[in-house]
Amino acid sequence: MVTDNLSKSTENALTAGAGDFSVIAATGPNNGGGPPGGMGGDQVINQTKVTEISKITGVGSAVGVLRTSVDLSNSTNTTTNSTSGPSDFRSMTSIIGIDSSSISMDDIVITNGSVYSNNDEVIIGKTAAQEMNKTVGDNISISNKTFEITGIYETGNFMDDRGIAMSLDSLQNLTNKTGEVSLIIVKASNGTDATSLATKIQNNYPNELTTSTSLSGMDRMNNGLDVINSGSWAVSLLAILVGGIIVIITMLKAVAERTREIGVLRAVGWTQKRIIAMIMGESVFLSLIAVFVGLVIGVGIVELLSVTNVLRGIMPAFSIFLFLKGIGVALLLGILGGIYPAYRASRLTPTEPIRNE
Repeated sequence: MVTDNLSKSTENALTAGAGDFSVIAATGPNNGGGPPGGMGGDQVINQTKVTEISKITGVGSAVGVLRTSVDLSNSTNTTTNSTSGPSDFRSMTSIIGIDSSSISMDDIVITNGSVYSNNDEVIIGKTAAQEMNKTVGDNISISNKTFEITGIYETGNFMDDRGIAMSLDSLQNLTNKTGEVSLIIVKASNGTDATSLATKIQNNYPNELTTSTSLSGMDRMNNGLDVINSGSWAVSLLAILVGGIIVIITMLKAVAERTREIGVLRAVGWTQKRIIAMIMGESVFLSLIAVFVGLVIGVGIVELLSVTNVLRGIMPAFSIFLFLKGIGVALLLGILGGIYPAYRASRLTPTEPIRNE
């Protein structure tokens, strides 16, 4: 039960909250600006597309994000775009506009304070807070408007950690981009392949929208999940092998202890096939008893471990399929484990008990 859900629990932990891919404006002759969705990029998407994409089958959630850059080193804090020269780059601060309820979709994690609750509040990246000597409760001026810092965040991305995040409405008003977003972050629903979903969205909006995914990150995650799956299969096969050996030993011992009984049965006319059927039936019956007892104990132990949080991040994987799989494995072990003992029993002759005595 633990190994059955290990891969799924790991995948959920790796992708918890964060979006799977971004939808950006397709590059065309009329689409200028910098990298789509990047700092100061001129390419924008109508915000109505967020609602449209969220209704596509397979989409778990979709959130619009507006990105720009501000030079906080001058008095006017003017916003800029990607045409700014290299000399201005180090003084630029990334500004992210996103609904407060969806910040986790952009890998934003609050490490101190809380997320903004209105258009007059912002959160600031850890690196930016250190560089500007700002903390929770301080004020910061952006484009001639004063905001209160309510939290410090981290993303793991150096550029984003040098930035500031605010509500989408607030940044749209500051940049005069009401009803527009730079990109749409999409998270696939459970059981939906993110790559296939990205292709589907792209096909739905040809020459209008395209998708961007972190291929290297996805490849690393997939490789890691493959390793976990291989390990889970190895543990499961080892458990099946040990179980099969135990069944064989148990049935061989039962045959050895019932030599007289089997000899008498042979003497009264039982055929070899009937002896084989008897031993095989007992083997399967004992395996079924074992699997039901094992399921009860297994469910109890897994629930106990889950409640006590001993196996952190691994959730119980109870399902009809899991129970049927357990019963199927038990039947298989009972059949395979009983073959050799049944063959040994069928080879006994009526005179065998007398020779043994």
